[in-house]
Amino acid sequence: MSIPAAQSEAAALLARLTGDETPVETHISAVFIGQGRALKLKKAIGLGFLDFTRLEDRERFCRRELELNAPAAPALYRAVHKLSRAPDGTLSLGGDGPAEEWVLEMAALPPGDFLDRIAERGELGPALQDALADAVAALHATLPPIQGWDSAGAIARVVAGNITAAHASGLPDARSNAWAARAQADIVRLAPALQARAAAGRIRRCHGDLHLGNLVLWHGRPVPFDALEFDEALATIDTGYDLAFLLADLHMRVGRAAANRVLNRYIARTGDAGLVAALPLWLSTRALIRAHVSQRAAGTGMPWLDAAEQWLAHPPARILAIGGLPGCGKSHLSRALAPGLGAAPGALVLRSDEIRKRRAGVPPEQRLPETAYRAGESAAVHAELFAAAEAAARAGHSVIADAAFLDPAMRAGIAAAAQRAGVPFQGLWLEAPLDLLRRRVAARTGDASDADIAVLDRAAEADTGVIDWARIDAAGDAAAASRRLLAL
Repeated sequence: MSIPAAQSEAAALLARLTGDETPVETHISAVFIGQGRALKLKKAIGLGFLDFTRLEDRERFCRRELELNAPAAPALYRAVHKLSRAPDGTLSLGGDGPAEEWVLEMAALPPGDFLDRIAERGELGPALQDALADAVAALHATLPPIQGWDSAGAIARVVAGNITAAHASGLPDARSNAWAARAQADIVRLAPALQARAAAGRIRRCHGDLHLGNLVLWHGRPVPFDALEFDEALATIDTGYDLAFLLADLHMRVGRAAANRVLNRYIARTGDAGLVAALPLWLSTRALIRAHVSQRAAGTGMPWLDAAEQWLAHPPARILAIGGLPGCGKSHLSRALAPGLGAAPGALVLRSDEIRKRRAGVPPEQRLPETAYRAGESAAVHAELFAAAEAAARAGHSVIADAAFLDPAMRAGIAAAAQRAGVPFQGLWLEAPLDLLRRRVAARTGDASDADIAVLDRAAEADTGVIDWARIDAAGDAAAASRRLLAL
């Protein structure tokens, strides 16, 4: 163990209380795991970015960790305990004497339930990815906005500090300096957008360390824990930057498609499509941080440096619209194409069904009454979709618009959004035999679409006008055909 010698007696007590002689250690803490509970000891160390050397600070940060994390999982974080001397002079948990150490009590968590372990086993599939995005969206929704924050200045300081750390870690100086120059140029370019997001309430006291190792399955759902407790400034960030750490980790551990799905599910739940403007910068900065930390710890930082460079690239944006009758596979195709389009981690998917559900204040899979489909509400849904698509494309991020687009005016509307944004537009029209569409609609479960067979039949009779979009056979391999058409 690397626990400081002055804490060896406390560590020995925690080992006896839990039966754990080999605690789980990080560079700043040791967690002793027993039957039904875990006891976390903060190491009495100073590392420049934190200082746990004083007993009163270890108490303060134990209590702050409990305060930050208990709301998301109250049964996971339990209490802060002091260690004090018993009358016989031995160290004990609790007691009436003065505190000699402080520990945080948590529930004992099965190691296999941490999401990084689940990802390693190849079990972090689409359903769990959606639940993960929902958990982060729910966490961010509970956090009060912080006003008056210099968002551009804060990320500039992060970049500057981490370039110094990159040099100290042994990463190539030339590549690190080139990355910093590009990142600083992006900050200048994005400063108005970053400040607008701050003014709109997107700056919050966030988790701050939101990677897969700090999420765990708790009663069957992902729960974030171990929020950054020792530096309020480091954790006071844009919610998009908080999300970016998770997306970066997903991209590297699971793949770009998983990161893209979590991104789009998060935006479907929050409506924060505007975060994509700064997402390449945020992703790249998170990757650079992981690069120097990994390089210093184990000499394994180069893949993260490669990612930091790649994610700061700005490939051309475009708007792709996918239309057709219910059951033709619009959303399936959108998910298949999105990871391969544009800047990391792929295209923003704007699905009319998800926008409608969010406007109604319900989860995507909850059915809505017919009143939610009145003409006025449908027009508002499409107006929001067009505006978000235009804004994202104008900011340099590719978009896939997923809606029926049966009305020629709606098709014209999304094309006009691309024209205003100054990006290329392509429309795909999916078609398949009506009997096949009926079977698909009848078999569909757990989806944002409320369309049933009656809705499909009415839609099939609608006058769609002249379809001048590229027609794709949805009875076959629509993804392969679309990729060929789009030269992906």
